[in-house]
Amino acid sequence: MSQAHPENWPVLIIKGALDAELLRDFRALTAAAEESDGNPPLSEQTLVMLRGADGGDHSVVSFALYAPIEGSDPATAEDLAGIAVVVDAPDASGVLELAVHPSYRNQGVAGRLLDALQKERSLEGLSAWSHGGHEAAAQLATRFGYGPVRELWKMRLMSSTSALPDAALPDGVSLRAFVPGQDEQAWLAANRAAFSHHPEQGSMTLEDLEARKAEDWFDPEGFFLAVNDADELLGFHWTKVHPRQGPHPAIGEVYVVGVTPAAQGSGLGKALTVAGIKHLQDQGLHAVMLYVDADNQAAVALYQKLGFVRWDTDVMYGPLTKN
Repeated sequence: MSQAHPENWPVLIIKGALDAELLRDFRALTAAAEESDGNPPLSEQTLVMLRGADGGDHSVVSFALYAPIEGSDPATAEDLAGIAVVVDAPDASGVLELAVHPSYRNQGVAGRLLDALQKERSLEGLSAWSHGGHEAAAQLATRFGYGPVRELWKMRLMSSTSALPDAALPDGVSLRAFVPGQDEQAWLAANRAAFSHHPEQGSMTLEDLEARKAEDWFDPEGFFLAVNDADELLGFHWTKVHPRQGPHPAIGEVYVVGVTPAAQGSGLGKALTVAGIKHLQDQGLHAVMLYVDADNQAAVALYQKLGFVRWDTDVMYGPLTKN
């Protein structure tokens, strides 16, 4: 571990996807941060883009800060101390995510990364996620004139403490599993309709879907589609299983539940949610989690009735308006 000051450590700027060696370094750092904090420091879409999957019209720039290892040749022996990743949209808005290796915290690494970022591009139009809402992130945001603009709640259901209610499907509706190679376009259309108001979920592309299908966790048997007698897609519940991470046991996730406008108000959303949770519990998972916007009162109320409780919070920071 280096004792030199981060101001003298080199920052590598990478535009676009990472090569295999850098991707391994990034994964090792994010795994260490997640094991320490209990939260992944980068969002799933960011990781998809770093692997080289098509991000549509978005672009990605990474900042990697390396710490020379004390007593070694600085040209060959370096640790990846911190990373900052910016995903820019076509409208020039961007989202920043940042992670510091636990061994290099409280040394000014995050500030060094942000200084390097500001030399590369303006902070104008840039918001930033803090996964877990850490105090250090709040302090850093204040330093750069940012404040909270959005909260994403992580809620958790423990199967040992709550019994799920019965939730019947509406008449004429049945559930079946997603069929790869058949259902992609129908699902994308249903997803756009169900999440027309949502900035991330509603904009998913075929490339985004294919990238997730290529993940180790993808299981079509846990991707439920609600269809009518004509096999028209009315809603869906895509589940996910997170494997054990260090001391943190495997956990199921209500990955995304959507209902098309034509089927809303029929009770289909609740029936889909319960069906997916029971599927996860049948796999022996004792906890199920989900993400929901804190201001989505209807969704929060539904999940609370099912026994979910607030577990953690992701906070998005944005520039404070100057008077």
